[in-house]
Amino acid sequence: MGRESKFTKSDLYQATNQLLLQYGYNGFHFGLLAEQLNVTRAALYKYFDNKDELITEYMVEEMERFLLDLQKMKEYPLFKDQLDYLLGVIFKYSRIHQILSMIFQIQKSNHVKVNEALELLETQHEKMYSYLNDFVQLGKRDKLLKSEFPNHLILGFIFQTVNIPNYSQLPEQDWKNLVMEFLCSGMFNEK
Repeated sequence: MGRESKFTKSDLYQATNQLLLQYGYNGFHFGLLAEQLNVTRAALYKYFDNKDELITEYMVEEMERFLLDLQKMKEYPLFKDQLDYLLGVIFKYSRIHQILSMIFQIQKSNHVKVNEALELLETQHEKMYSYLNDFVQLGKRDKLLKSEFPNHLILGFIFQTVNIPNYSQLPEQDWKNLVMEFLCSGMFNEK
């Protein structure tokens, strides 16, 4: 008797996320995923022609959820409130940057679904940048951010904060507050 071939989309995406983070794009394959889900590889091939189709579909869905949360940032009129909200979103999706960076390993192919997903991911990336650019422009307009710093440098620092290990093992909100203080006030004492 074969293994049960039932799994939910949520199970599938959770396992895909975990395996991509653990093994990377090149180490990820349907054999690992099937073992993780306790199904046969054939069960996976019923839904996806190859790993690129699965990974790009997963990335599109993750990016869509990220964008839905990110666009809510505009509900806060003040820059510092937007920054606080943005940090919360970044911490919530702390691994999305690592996963989405794998997109550059996926080649355009003859596979229509993969190519459509890659094009959609590009559109989603542009939408994300538009939201973030508006955020930085608000900070510059309110003279809270230095206008001489390029937007991508400011955003890079903000996004890289999730990669700083919390060695002090502070509760998440305390860690977020500390990062917020560092971003807003820097590391130097005022003289």
